[in-house]
Amino acid sequence: MFMKINSPARSILAMLPLVLLLLCITGSVHSSDATSPRLVLVVVVDQLGGDVPGRFAHRFGPDGFRVLMDRGTWYRNAHFQHANTVTAAGHATLATGGNPPQHGMIGNEWYDPARRRTVGCVEDERHGEPGGPRGAAGGRSPRNLTSSTFGDELVLSSGGRSRVFAVSIKDRAAITLGGHLGKAYWYSRQSGEFVTSTYYHEVYPEWMQRWNDARPAARYAGKKWTLLAGQDSYVAGARDDRPYELELGTFGRTFPHTLPRRSSGELYSYLRTTPMGDELTLSFVEALFAAERPGLRGHTDVLAVSFSVTDYIGHAFGPNSLEAEDNLLRLDRTLASLFGLVDREVGLDHTLVVLTSDHGVAPIPESLAEQGFDVGRFDPPRFMPQINAGLQSRFAARESLNLVFGKPAVYLDVAMLARLGLDVAEVENAAADELSKVPGVAFALKRSDLLTGRLPGSREAERVAAGFHPRRSGNVILVPKPFWYLDNAPHGNAAMHGSPYSYDTHVPILLAGPGVPRRDIQRSVAPRDLAPTLSAYLGIRPPSGSVGNPLVEVFEAGEGRE
Repeated sequence: MFMKINSPARSILAMLPLVLLLLCITGSVHSSDATSPRLVLVVVVDQLGGDVPGRFAHRFGPDGFRVLMDRGTWYRNAHFQHANTVTAAGHATLATGGNPPQHGMIGNEWYDPARRRTVGCVEDERHGEPGGPRGAAGGRSPRNLTSSTFGDELVLSSGGRSRVFAVSIKDRAAITLGGHLGKAYWYSRQSGEFVTSTYYHEVYPEWMQRWNDARPAARYAGKKWTLLAGQDSYVAGARDDRPYELELGTFGRTFPHTLPRRSSGELYSYLRTTPMGDELTLSFVEALFAAERPGLRGHTDVLAVSFSVTDYIGHAFGPNSLEAEDNLLRLDRTLASLFGLVDREVGLDHTLVVLTSDHGVAPIPESLAEQGFDVGRFDPPRFMPQINAGLQSRFAARESLNLVFGKPAVYLDVAMLARLGLDVAEVENAAADELSKVPGVAFALKRSDLLTGRLPGSREAERVAAGFHPRRSGNVILVPKPFWYLDNAPHGNAAMHGSPYSYDTHVPILLAGPGVPRRDIQRSVAPRDLAPTLSAYLGIRPPSGSVGNPLVEVFEAGEGRE
């Protein structure tokens, strides 16, 4: 005899396995010292597309990318859910589990109408470099990060015994990964040193000062970046000299690339656009490891390393260039050295390792134009005066309405509109109409519509909404057509990212460590799921702004493929 189960009860029973699994995740997984990892190692490869590890897997050695690809859980279909896919927004999402409305990082910079200037996402004049004058330009802190990170929550849950260290060439990468309670270190292209701010240290740690005093960046003066293997073995072997790649002065656009022979800002700047920049980052991590001993002081620590060179090379030469391909093979060796360091010092068996990225990238538009794609480059300095003139004419204004473009949005001068007696929503409508006349614009979304949820039914519109911050985003958000280059300047780089399309949103997520099964996962997930996954793994609460969901496959026993 069978009992009839009504629909609500049947739904509850159907959900019971997932509920039990999540209870296990949040309540008991890795909650004791005996099962917790000694170290959480987070590796972010800036601008690493989600398809790239799989396409080049057969060319990697056994100790770099393949440590995670062969031993861990690999999410092949991870997409950021926000638009404006740039470094600050991506790293903040990885660390917090939130989107820009939750963590506040809508971009690498944004226009502040109150101050009438563009502000950097991590700028803070209160916290300059240790030893520098108070209030000096160039100060840095996580002040603009409006959510806690999983590292913050780990420090709080341990009563301050756990520690978080974050290192990157880019300040915005290190600071967002370091959160509010960690220590962040980044590279100075002016001095060739790694620096920090008084938010983290009132004086430089002795180990850091010794490393800088040795001037390791200067040792690369005059060094050549040559190919790791024979040119014929590369997919891009015949594409070394393309006219639309950046020339970069004496550095050139073809192999071998020779760095400047003198120790100077030029050398330190170009160094970021060679695999040697990631090697330098690893050298600093080695010094940090020797002094701070992460993972070796009795409580779980976090070490986050964001390797930035892939992004600089992608911008200069494009993701399908010979330079990008050779860099990937060299990065594999750098990762092998990092994993070897962690294995010797802490033990990979006691380390949870994560590898992911902050965004992808589009091909160079001119390379696609050669193949018949409808592409181009936006020129804000050219089209913004036209839009201003159009609005001035529409509203019979005696002066310009002072619209400002800050990728990817147009900002209105609301104070001026009030003085002229103009309705903001009406001007937004007019600005969106004028903007739609610009070649390459797919559509424009107005602030008033985003605030009320009036959106066209498309995935791209949903991603714009997921990246919209009511206080920091602009009044009209421009969405380009696929593959169109959009930045504040039309020719600052060869290739660009920042759109809501799959080539920019798709990144890999790989995890390996104690209890993590070997699996390939094809279901759709989001990078915002990473922070709540790490929180669940560590038995701590998720960050304050987290809207992601734990990646349940990480906690399932056994091996498998989907």
